[in-house]
Amino acid sequence: MANLCIAGGSAVNGVSALHTEILRTDVFREACQMEPAKFKNVTNGIDHRRWLAQSNPGLHGLICDLTGGDRYLLHPMELQKLDQYAGDAQVLARLGSIKRGNKEAFARAVKRSSGVVLNVDGIFDVQVKRLHEYKRQLLNVMQIIARYQQLHDDPNRDVVPHVYLFGAKAAPGYAVAKRIIRLINSLADQIDHDPICRDKLQVVFLENYRVSLAEQLMPASEVSQQISTAGKEASGTGNMKFMMNGALTIGTLDGANVEMHEVLGDENMFLFGLTAEEASHMSRGYDPYLLYTRDPVLRRALDQLKAGFRDGVSYEDLYQRLLFGVDCPADQYLLLADFASYCAASQRVTDTYRDREKWNRMSLHNIARSGIFSADRSVADYADTIWHVPYKK
Repeated sequence: MANLCIAGGSAVNGVSALHTEILRTDVFREACQMEPAKFKNVTNGIDHRRWLAQSNPGLHGLICDLTGGDRYLLHPMELQKLDQYAGDAQVLARLGSIKRGNKEAFARAVKRSSGVVLNVDGIFDVQVKRLHEYKRQLLNVMQIIARYQQLHDDPNRDVVPHVYLFGAKAAPGYAVAKRIIRLINSLADQIDHDPICRDKLQVVFLENYRVSLAEQLMPASEVSQQISTAGKEASGTGNMKFMMNGALTIGTLDGANVEMHEVLGDENMFLFGLTAEEASHMSRGYDPYLLYTRDPVLRRALDQLKAGFRDGVSYEDLYQRLLFGVDCPADQYLLLADFASYCAASQRVTDTYRDREKWNRMSLHNIARSGIFSADRSVADYADTIWHVPYKK
């Protein structure tokens, strides 16, 4: 079907710079050689009016005060003016206060809907997206298990409280994705009933993740998990919504994360893991079991899957799938290959959060540089390079 679309269509777009290049040089290399002008890139965009001004009125008010009005709603590059306030302690404190208010509002909403009480003193660390193995919710779970085990080893260790929030839906026939959802809930139950974890570690799977819930969650989020296997995520738009609401990204150089990195630099996000090129080479002759034998932290986390949790459910099927493969190559999305790097990046997140002024400064830079990901820019690019029609905002 893709080949037919390429033959009959007037343009082919990978929706992010990285994935358009992958289409050109790998997936549809022959087609691109025949019709190179047909392959174009227009990176996705999202609407600041919906996902910032409407969803996050406190932040909208701050932006208007600092930039001299709401002109950014039609000219989102105006957000760049926020960068000049990175050294203003009062602005950073106000930004932190807005985030705290959004966390408290979201916690009240969750308590009303599900009865779950969120620890608003913890980092709101969020992974919400379709449940798929390449998006690697399971990698996040493995890191949380390792953190849980470290806490058990030393219950008195000085920790920054952490609240991990998941939201996802699985395709009806996607059995592995449903097992991962069940696993997240098993881990949440285990931690919730462990007194050692009280006020230190919490995991919550949000019910019925949807747009209306996202509109409440994005403004409250502090960490955005964008951890797909490099080369697998076409673009992502959730990463952009988190960014414009001031959440800091922990992620791989995949999809639009690459372009986020171009405007943010290493200093304003937390990168880890293999690049798309490295991941492509790694998949040949890759032996996840060797990593399992060499890394005691990884081995212990995986062994926990096999042993199961207090609800009596074992996840040996996922253990076997990662180490030996079941109807697929072992660890085909390279979770084990990126595990150590991911844990190190997660520790950098925690260490940075201790310095709240630095954290808020990074958050401000994320908001200031999110204008490039506006839907207005994306539509203008489509009009110019693909539709060839005049466009006036």
